[in-house]
Amino acid sequence: MGGGETETTLEFTPTWVVAGICTVIVAISLAAERVLHYCGLFLKRKNQKPLYEALQKVKEELMLLGFISLLLTVTQNGITKICVPSGFTHHMLPCTFQSHSQSQSHFQSLFSFPGFSRRLLSHADANFCSHKDKVPLLSLEAIHHLHIFIFVLAIVHVTFSVLTVLFGGTKIRQWKHWEDSIAQQNYETDRVLKPKVTHVQQHDFIKGRFSGFGKDSTLMGWLLSFFKQFYGSVTKSDYVTLRLGFIMTHCRGNPKFNFHKYMIRALEDDFRQVVGISWYLWVFVVIFLLLNINGWHTYFWIAFIPFFLLLAVGTKLEHVISQLAHEVAEKHAAIEGELVVRPSNDHFWFHRPHIVLFLIHFILFQNAFEIAFFFWIWVTYGFDSCIMGQVRYIIPRLIIGLFIQVLCSYSTLPLYAIVTQMGTNYKKAIFEEHVQVGLIGWAQKAKMKKEQKADSQHESGQGSSHVGIQLGQFFPKRASAPQDNTSIPPKPDQSTWLLCFIILCCKVA
Repeated sequence: MGGGETETTLEFTPTWVVAGICTVIVAISLAAERVLHYCGLFLKRKNQKPLYEALQKVKEELMLLGFISLLLTVTQNGITKICVPSGFTHHMLPCTFQSHSQSQSHFQSLFSFPGFSRRLLSHADANFCSHKDKVPLLSLEAIHHLHIFIFVLAIVHVTFSVLTVLFGGTKIRQWKHWEDSIAQQNYETDRVLKPKVTHVQQHDFIKGRFSGFGKDSTLMGWLLSFFKQFYGSVTKSDYVTLRLGFIMTHCRGNPKFNFHKYMIRALEDDFRQVVGISWYLWVFVVIFLLLNINGWHTYFWIAFIPFFLLLAVGTKLEHVISQLAHEVAEKHAAIEGELVVRPSNDHFWFHRPHIVLFLIHFILFQNAFEIAFFFWIWVTYGFDSCIMGQVRYIIPRLIIGLFIQVLCSYSTLPLYAIVTQMGTNYKKAIFEEHVQVGLIGWAQKAKMKKEQKADSQHESGQGSSHVGIQLGQFFPKRASAPQDNTSIPPKPDQSTWLLCFIILCCKVA
């Protein structure tokens, strides 16, 4: 069929063509679904519940992409029939009209085949607005390009997030030999029980982190923290001191607590949030698409946002460690026993360690957005497209993207994994999975019993003041009835025994 003729509809398409295309599409979709399914089974067998839930998050993102694809497909005819005056489409353009013909010819040469003309607009749709001396609000070809961009963005973001956590997790697992050496030292009872006086200024942690007293030390501390993130971001003395500070604050009764294993579980829990695309990230995409105007070079300047944010996050995490060292060095010259730092939320922005995870999530998405946008423009419109820009704008973007990916994987993410444990509160990953399930089940049962007790008292007309769950409720005092002088101590109920069992598990762990 010639290039100038109308396209063939499904009514006049050979059945073997339709069946063959459907078979290929369905086979690829089922293969991808099976791969994800078996990955989930593998993670379940390895008891990797956080990673399994992260995989479920990926499935949710794919389902969202499928819904966006369906919505664009269903509404595309209606969108192309929204007609506006041609003057409305001459403002805030990514490219000038002089470069339109060149980019269109590149796309058609890239995605067309001999004997087939890829014509996205039918004659009826093309002439619908022209009869009114207007133009479509968004052409069908532009919708198709937008469709591809959203898909590429989501795939690149998930891929980059997985690579970052894998590389960062590899760096964190290298710290396991530090944990093993500490555990080996704990078994040397003679060394542990022997009295020890620690000279603070001679401690490796203080010598590496303490920069002196006074106001000048503040500026020097920030400068050292900035450069520290590029080399030796976490040393053995840092790990040993921060580990001991965490244990003495949250697990004083369990000096053999496996801090490294807890840190890995906490990082896996946080990975579920990093791999997703939240609503505020989609808002950022919309703002970028709005400001991507010819001559503004928005795609170039926006690349510096994750770059500066990553440097700020890494500097802040390093500075938290320096602050912990300053607190000890400014108060003590020598202490009995080991040097212990005091974790606190006061060292973090707005007293919220969770903000660091939010920023890392945004940095990874922004970097993935830059790389996805680059390859999408390259494949769709060509390397010489006006949206791509000149070479002096392209090379720095690629270098910055690679730098962000490497630094975030091997420095910032490991820093986040250990420094965010220096907050006032610990994370739920401190408990093993079976203990977490027991705690949640106990809390739900206690809440249900409390509601049932309140309902029964209300129905019987015996009002009582509303009190919270306290320890005295599990072991209530002896009470005697007015008509009987004898009193029987109440038996602990099932929730009491469960609470005691959980506490015992925590002590043994």
